[in-house]
Amino acid sequence: MTAPFIPSIPLSDHAMSVLEKRFLLRDESGQLIEDPSGLFRRVARAIAEIDDKYGDFRREESEEVFFDLMSSLTFLPNSPTLMNAGTSRGQLAGCFVLPIEDSMESIYGTLRDVALIQKSGGGTGFSFSHLRPRGDYIQSTRGVSSGPVSFMRLYDYSTQINRLGGTRAGANMGVLRHDHPDILEFVNSKKGGESLSSFNISVMATDEFMCAINSGEDVTLRFPAHVRSPRRKFSARSLFDQIVANAWETGDPGLLFYDRINAANPTPHFGPIEATNPCGEQPLLPYESCNLGSINVTRFVRSSAIDYDRLGTVVAHAVHFLDNVLDANVYPVDPVRRITVANRKVGLGIM
Repeated sequence: MTAPFIPSIPLSDHAMSVLEKRFLLRDESGQLIEDPSGLFRRVARAIAEIDDKYGDFRREESEEVFFDLMSSLTFLPNSPTLMNAGTSRGQLAGCFVLPIEDSMESIYGTLRDVALIQKSGGGTGFSFSHLRPRGDYIQSTRGVSSGPVSFMRLYDYSTQINRLGGTRAGANMGVLRHDHPDILEFVNSKKGGESLSSFNISVMATDEFMCAINSGEDVTLRFPAHVRSPRRKFSARSLFDQIVANAWETGDPGLLFYDRINAANPTPHFGPIEATNPCGEQPLLPYESCNLGSINVTRFVRSSAIDYDRLGTVVAHAVHFLDNVLDANVYPVDPVRRITVANRKVGLGIM
């Protein structure tokens, strides 16, 4: 192993412990073969290689820029990029949204895709709103549906099993529309603290629902969501009170705002956005993925003020890095590759 790496600000013992456990490469016997400097060089080189494809930047210069940003802890990409760039695994995206339609083929086909994505370090989000409610008749089997929450439990169990072979614990986001007939079961599904432990859950609320809360009107529960005939009506304020009570008790559910999200949808011709990644900061279309990165704003403080010129330069370099990741990525599911490369969504935040 090479000599210990000393960045501009020394890594804490805890940071080194996390790096050794999750990020630094090991040989077949489990011995470390990489130090932090080697990690940042491996990632910088792999991402800079994409510049040869487009010719807008010189690969050698980009590699040094990317290395300096990461080794100085000014910018860092999401965990899968740090773990997998420049390796045979090659899956670099942090978050995915996958579709689930009302058929066993879709439910279990998506579950297979989830296993492949989570094995590579990605988190997954879903809307379960297209699944028929508990007790609905299923003509093909002459049986009845067990409802969306039952299939969330199936996905949760699979995630718990899958995490044993992965580099980090799997994470999911489960979303259900406020007007789905099983919304009360969904809202109360995490009571007790042990249920659906791999899931964050969120209610997808429309402007109509929020207005009904304020006015004291009922919410109409229906399935599918576009049909006019109601299954039943329920007090919007009572439903909201249960959302609040459960959020206070368990941290879930959260609220997502359908109309606000889709007003900012940059590709509405591909359809509406119905779900987000596990932490909720990135709304995505079905089969979209997103790679994330963060800029450390403490690196831009000069005499108690922000050096905005330097910050602007780093933002440009960070977006260049993240855009390259889209092409460097080895996607575990082909539809994700096609849609992600076409739409090219990246997420750059601050820390």
